Amino acid sequence: MKVFDIPGFPNPLRIRIVLAEKGLASSVEFIKVDLPAAEHKQPAFLEINPLGTVPVLQLDDGTYLSECTAITEYLDHLDGNPVLTGKTAKERGVIHMMQKRAESELSDPVGFYFHHATPGLGAALQPYKSPDWEGRVEWGNRQRDKALAGMQYFDQVLRTQPYIAGEQFSMADITVFAGLIFAGFASIQIPENCTALAAWQAKVQERPSVKNPA
Repeated sequence: MKVFDIPGFPNPLRIRIVLAEKGLASSVEFIKVDLPAAEHKQPAFLEINPLGTVPVLQLDDGTYLSECTAITEYLDHLDGNPVLTGKTAKERGVIHMMQKRAESELSDPVGFYFHHATPGLGAALQPYKSPDWEGRVEWGNRQRDKALAGMQYFDQVLRTQPYIAGEQFSMADITVFAGLIFAGFASIQIPENCTALAAWQAKVQERPSVKNPA
């Protein structure tokens, strides 16, 4: 298998943590995609993923999988022992619900803020952003506020259970953790009153897969 990504970026980090959790790091070849130079927006990469995003997993039969949730599902089920996406119907339902919330209430708003209300990754990517419009920065700032509200939500969740989707570490935890990494990069800090979220982040940082991702 091959993984097209760039080290240190939030979504690639999600899959690298998954690979480490599943013991699959040695089974993949990593191919670096130069995001600041807009390599992911060029025709050669768009043949791999028409949406122009990373990471992308190439299977041994040549199939390309994009979207972190889809890639995680595939990798988690390779050995018939899913530990990140749930074993029972209830576990899978709750994990996927929280996974969607992790994206819609935290990681996506951080990304919108970063790309619309800040310089983002630089000039090479400007032509590929949405056209400028009146109020764009204001809209981006509202997305920052949404991300902060998302942090408050997950803090409340973690006051009653050890992990985002319940008793076990799951892909939802990986997504929230990567979202917080992205937020820090965008200078969006965890609110001081979110003590449960901060404690959870410190705990997750000590997982071997997080300390040493693929």
